[in-house]
Amino acid sequence: MRRILFVAVIALLTLGVSGSIATAAKPGAGSCSGGSPGSPQVIPAGTYNGLVVSGNCVTGSGAVTVNGNLIIADGGILNDHASGQGTVHVTGNVQVGDGGVLGLGDYNPFGSHTSAVVDGNVNAHNPTTLYLGDMTIHGNLVSNGGSGPGRNFPTKDNTIGGNLIVQGWTGMWIGLVRNHVGGNVNFSKNTAMDTSVVPGSDSSEVQTNVIAGNLICHGNTPTAQVNQFDGGEPNEIGGNAVGECPPRIVDNPTE
Repeated sequence: MRRILFVAVIALLTLGVSGSIATAAKPGAGSCSGGSPGSPQVIPAGTYNGLVVSGNCVTGSGAVTVNGNLIIADGGILNDHASGQGTVHVTGNVQVGDGGVLGLGDYNPFGSHTSAVVDGNVNAHNPTTLYLGDMTIHGNLVSNGGSGPGRNFPTKDNTIGGNLIVQGWTGMWIGLVRNHVGGNVNFSKNTAMDTSVVPGSDSSEVQTNVIAGNLICHGNTPTAQVNQFDGGEPNEIGGNAVGECPPRIVDNPTE
């Protein structure tokens, strides 16, 4: 009888220790609530039926697959400064809450845009920031509001099947660089504090993008620009450039 009780207690303790993150051996709903600055909690490679991040977490080496939605809860952090390893595939949507930080992909300007893949949309409401690079979003990328003191907001080298909307964010450098967008781009009412580069700020860069639809920019501080000092080139736009956006490339300027 004592042996049976001992085995049962050990089983309960084991469940208590491993319950914060679902293991790769048996797919289940995942959650990550631990970690701290400088010591994030590692999410092991594997398959999860949904994943909620409320702590300071980072994806480990290997492939992480989320069947369903990836949710960054208010104040949650995933892959700060795009620090995750391996690859991430989300079959549903990604939602980022107030004060959340989301990093997906890497900073490889010559990559295949597959370091992370989201089959649905990425939606952020008042995030601290997003670090998105060399990845594919089959739906829309929409970020509204938010503030990241001392942080940048880089959206570089991505393929986005739908619309790309970034508006109302305040922080340091912000820019949309070398993205391929299947819909429209709206970059509006963003405020960046970095004014260290002469002849003006190197922020609010909207450059070297290929956009199938329209490019709309207004109310940004500093004004949205193509920064030649940062290797920027004019955007290729299938529709119209509206507001302060850099001019479109015309195939035959004489027409």
